[in-house]
Amino acid sequence: MARFLGLFKVSLTVAILSLAAFQCQSQKPAPLPNLQLAPLPNFQPEWVQDFPPFRLVGNVYYVGSYDLACYLITTPAGNILINTGLPGSDTMIRKHIEALGFKFKDVKILLATHAHFDHVGAMAAIQHQTKAKLFIEAGDAPVLADGGNSDFLFGGKGPMFYPVKADGLLHDHDTVRLGGMEIVVLHHPGHTKGASSFIFTVHDDQHSYRVLIANIPSILDQTKFPGMPAYPNVMKDYSYTLDTMPKLKFDLWFASHAGQFDLHKKHQPGDPYNPMAFSDRAGYDAVISDQQKTFSKRVSETTN
Repeated sequence: MARFLGLFKVSLTVAILSLAAFQCQSQKPAPLPNLQLAPLPNFQPEWVQDFPPFRLVGNVYYVGSYDLACYLITTPAGNILINTGLPGSDTMIRKHIEALGFKFKDVKILLATHAHFDHVGAMAAIQHQTKAKLFIEAGDAPVLADGGNSDFLFGGKGPMFYPVKADGLLHDHDTVRLGGMEIVVLHHPGHTKGASSFIFTVHDDQHSYRVLIANIPSILDQTKFPGMPAYPNVMKDYSYTLDTMPKLKFDLWFASHAGQFDLHKKHQPGDPYNPMAFSDRAGYDAVISDQQKTFSKRVSETTN
């Protein structure tokens, strides 16, 4: 039975988190303490390139960079932010949220598709500024808490982003609720231990849409099958995810990277509101099929 997170329902009276030692009495919180971060294992300019925010569908908005997708979901009880990009991206995300006419401080829940540095890098900063509650799939909680130092691929050189402890742990088919929104967590491990997709329903004046924010199970070159010391079940987890994801039913889909769902072919800055541009089932199936082929090839190389 799914464990509903109604007990964690966020209201406008969100409790102050364990950052009191770093807060001041002014409206603007004091900055986080300085922390020496390890060099990022890779970097792409598109990850920090600005891209105008826009309405995707209903109460869902794109507030990320040119390639690192971040999603704002607005509700009457406050807003939900999924993914935060690289360390330092909080400034850009705040600018995007405010450009859309929303208040940054109204972010009440933080979620992530997975705990790689390019998707959770600004979590601590945004939580510090907004006092939002942060929820993560249980498999990625340790990586989030040590700033990526325990990442099974990239870790071991110190934190790559500011560490942040989750306020609650998520599991497969948990539901995150806020202001009438119900976001179902789909655990799709492999890319990370806690990698997750999110599925939910939104409405506009004309239609209702079943929306999937997919964590595409890409297989990095550093991943070794059948397993690695820090992730012995990685091949088993990929097998499960790649069997499960093709069976999902939805109307529109998005992903952790803009390039994964061809955002820039479907939307150009200034384009009018057009949710159906993202109804690309064939594109989704092709992306998953590509990952299945890569997986089969890597497994074959391992067993031969």
